[in-house]
Amino acid sequence: MNRLRNRLVLIFLAATLAPLAATVWITTSLLEESIDMSSTARLDTLSKSLTRTAKEFYQRACEDLRRDAHGGKLAPRKYTTLDRAAWPDEVRAFSGGLEGDRFVRAGQDGNQLDYLVRHDNEIWVYSASLGDVALDRLTREIRDARNAVAAANERDLRRGIKTTYVLLAAGIWLISLALLVYLAHRISRPIQELTKGLGQLAGGDLKARVPARSDDEIGRAIVAFNNMAGALQQSTERLVYLRQLASWQTLARKMAHEVKNSLTPIRLTVEEMLVRYDDADRVFMEQATQIVVDEIETLERRIRAFSQFATEPPVQPGPVDVNSLLQERIAFLKTAHPEVAYDCRLTESALEAEADQDLLKGILTNLLENAAEAAGEGGKILGVTASNEGRVAIEVHDSGPGLSEQARASLFEPTISFKKRGMGLGLSIARKSALLNGGDIVVVKGELGGAGFRVLLPVATNGIETHSDRG
Repeated sequence: MNRLRNRLVLIFLAATLAPLAATVWITTSLLEESIDMSSTARLDTLSKSLTRTAKEFYQRACEDLRRDAHGGKLAPRKYTTLDRAAWPDEVRAFSGGLEGDRFVRAGQDGNQLDYLVRHDNEIWVYSASLGDVALDRLTREIRDARNAVAAANERDLRRGIKTTYVLLAAGIWLISLALLVYLAHRISRPIQELTKGLGQLAGGDLKARVPARSDDEIGRAIVAFNNMAGALQQSTERLVYLRQLASWQTLARKMAHEVKNSLTPIRLTVEEMLVRYDDADRVFMEQATQIVVDEIETLERRIRAFSQFATEPPVQPGPVDVNSLLQERIAFLKTAHPEVAYDCRLTESALEAEADQDLLKGILTNLLENAAEAAGEGGKILGVTASNEGRVAIEVHDSGPGLSEQARASLFEPTISFKKRGMGLGLSIARKSALLNGGDIVVVKGELGGAGFRVLLPVATNGIETHSDRG
């Protein structure tokens, strides 16, 4: 479970829900106050009151006009059948009906009231002015007011605005929450991977690494973790190798001592036998003695190799010009292997390593000798010097057949040889010398199609000038 991501989400919820709720409440309250719907209510009341008033006014005007007409106070306009063609529309419409009288609004916008009455074949029209009261206009205005009130009630503007605002605020907040969940996952994922890598490293998995996907603080922490894990793996491997070397050295020392004690009396006894033997069989004895002496010398060489492997030479580190030393070793070995072509690729600037010069010579001699034997007649050898992650690197490449997986698995172990006349200790001694100088030897991909070895050494701190002073 991604606890960091969940914590970030919870922090976002805690930091935004309360302000969001307060903002929505305050905003809706302000909307409640700012959107005043009382005018619509007053318009509704006023329109209803005007409707009642207009009806009462119209009814009274009709009653007054009827009373004045029947009382003879008003003179009518009389329309006979002889001038029917000139009748107004309202008179013609009235004549076609059955009622005895009718009230009709006339004049401009209904500011006049006409009273139509039947008298035999004639129609009498009595008129009364309503003054400034225009009933038609008043009716339209009342109808418009009622329509406005009905439309406002249907829309419910206040509730619509509040609902829209709440939905908009909630939508923005949900989008922000989704974005935060995504960003929290992006932030917490490398931390989770780093935590997992630390757990694997603590559990003993020295190959645990975490991919670095960014260049921020977390990315730099991951790079630091990978560097630390790599350094720890190298240190552990070197420590294990040195412990193995210590065990092998103890065994080699005992073996060399025991075999050496037996070889000396054997040699002396054989030589004494040759001196005392008769001349008749002297030729046979000389041949037999020579065979025994040769085998004893072979054993002595092996013993010297074991002794050298078991010995811890004193290390006297100092600045060494690796370009000059590599060229000197190659020039020295060219005469011993004229059938091999040598080439160098050196750094343009002066490059010095902090190492024991004699031990470094032994390392390069061993690697170049192995490369010459692997390359064979017509082969090629390439020597390279370069800087490698703050250290000095010396590489030796050959055009030989390369290394098999079996050879790679036990390449630096003593007593294992893949050469016809090899003792199986050369690479072990070379790597031990590199470790004693604070460096190491690793196998790299060969540039010439064969094997490749890289010697890593610390960089000298006092530079070329100091080296020249020491010379």
